[in-house]
Amino acid sequence: MIKRWMTTTGLAALAAAGLAHAQTRTGAAAYGDWTTDAPGVVRKITPADLNPPSKAIAAAVASLKPRPADAALKTPAGFTVSQFATLSGPRTIRIAPNGDIFVAETQGGRIHVFRAKDGAAKPDQSETFAEGLDRPFGVAFYPPGPHPKWVYVANTNSVVRFAYHDGDLKASGAPETIVPKLTAGSQYHFTRDVAFSPDGKRMLVSIGSGSNIAEQVTKKTPEEALAWQKDHALGVMWGQEEDRAAVLSFDPEGKDRKVFAAGIRNCVGLAIHPRTHDVWCATNERDLLGDDTPPDYATRVREGGFYGWPWYYIGAHEDPRLKGQRPDLADRVTTPDVLFQPHSAPLELTFYTAKGGPAAFPAEYQGDAFVALHGSWNRAVRTGYKVVRVKLKDGVPTGEYEDFLTGFVIDAKSVWGRPVGVAVAHDGALLVSDDGGGGIWRVAHGAGQ
Repeated sequence: MIKRWMTTTGLAALAAAGLAHAQTRTGAAAYGDWTTDAPGVVRKITPADLNPPSKAIAAAVASLKPRPADAALKTPAGFTVSQFATLSGPRTIRIAPNGDIFVAETQGGRIHVFRAKDGAAKPDQSETFAEGLDRPFGVAFYPPGPHPKWVYVANTNSVVRFAYHDGDLKASGAPETIVPKLTAGSQYHFTRDVAFSPDGKRMLVSIGSGSNIAEQVTKKTPEEALAWQKDHALGVMWGQEEDRAAVLSFDPEGKDRKVFAAGIRNCVGLAIHPRTHDVWCATNERDLLGDDTPPDYATRVREGGFYGWPWYYIGAHEDPRLKGQRPDLADRVTTPDVLFQPHSAPLELTFYTAKGGPAAFPAEYQGDAFVALHGSWNRAVRTGYKVVRVKLKDGVPTGEYEDFLTGFVIDAKSVWGRPVGVAVAHDGALLVSDDGGGGIWRVAHGAGQ
């Protein structure tokens, strides 16, 4: 079992952070790997910085090992990190209005709940809210506001809900199925996230693709594709990929099914910005075009938008393996807002909203996003395995992202943790789940107690 530990940034880290903040890394310098990661390092990758596709494909699958005794997670100056709890494969974290902490144990088929006092380093109570689920991932409370009546859970191919009253630590009854079948299949990308519009009228569900670039789907001629397009949302694929690589929209009862946006290869994390109400996705882009192509991303998702998959990526960059198949879409691709180092594998994201509490972050973090980068496997030199801060100005992303929590990598061949979930606790702390080491980490500003 991993023991609780705490680390505070020292003078050396203060100096490093000061240097990192002095200049944003752009162009070729924005690309890197785990050896260049450090709290405070800021990167900005733009579409003009993209590398051409490469046929040189490498893989560096990380060996997962126990956390070394001297391993220390690193944060910017002024923050502390401690282990809050341990679970088997914790993934998505969502905070109930009353402050309870809901965690999806995807492979275990469970939703877990922790309760902790503000400023507490450990939970006071720990219960299994529900079990026997099918690879649950997304969790959402409905209706929006201080007193939800339901907990919605996105299984791998359905959406269910549990009756809920403030403070419930265990579901009071069996789940009610709201959407019995999301897609024709659930192979390949299997996580589904769920979120509600602030007015409670729409339920959004993100669904990743069933393949890398729709290799198994029967090809259509440009003319056949145009005929298909007339009766479907912009950029929607067909066959086994219909309604995949997309964000779907329903009403809260699972009716009025629509495609909200398409061409998003794998929107793992789905979130609504609390002030602008923009829909956001943290997205894994495609594989096998080389170490540095194409970038993963986090972006605002526009209703009716098309984000390229499988024919294009990061705007009108055509995938050479699908050349000439959809010329009608070349000038209709929406370019994502924030580009990450390719193959970083962004999973969950959250927005920092806490304005008080013993662990609250400084005011400069208000409204910014935090994204968990699970880490690469198909890259010669490992990247990701950290939590980054995505900077926003008046709700609009600047394109920059900053290393915030690093230290999960042991060496060139092994890691001890893989970040997945991020959530802002009632006391202002940032909670981070790690499905590699099984930890839930608490990042607080100052002593946090």
